[in-house]
Amino acid sequence: MAAAATVPARRGRLRIADRVYAGLARQAVREALAEIWAERGLRGAAPKARVLVVGGKARITLHLEFPYPADLAALSHTCRDAVAVQIARLTGTPVSEVALQVEKLVTGGAQ
Repeated sequence: MAAAATVPARRGRLRIADRVYAGLARQAVREALAEIWAERGLRGAAPKARVLVVGGKARITLHLEFPYPADLAALSHTCRDAVAVQIARLTGTPVSEVALQVEKLVTGGAQ
C-alpha cells in the first residue's frame, strides 16, 4: 500500500535505451516487408536503425534495402507507419520523425 500513497513524480522513472528503440524499429521494418520480400523470392540485408530520443520524442533513421521494381513510395510509407506505430505502442514514446535511407534496390532471383 505504500506505493499507492507515493506521489507519482516521486515513484521513479523508466529509461529505455536507444538501442532498445532501434531493435524495435528494425523488427517493425522486417515484419512490414517480410511478405513483399517473400512474394518476390528475394532477400535484402537486415535493416539498420539509429534512434535519438529528445524531449520525450523519438527520432528514427532507418538504413534499408527495398525490392525493385516496386512502388517505392508505398514501401516507404509502410515502413514509416510500421515503425512509428510499433514504437508508440510498445514504449508509449511518440515518434516525431522516421527518416529512410535506401541503401540498395535489390533485383533478380533469390540471393
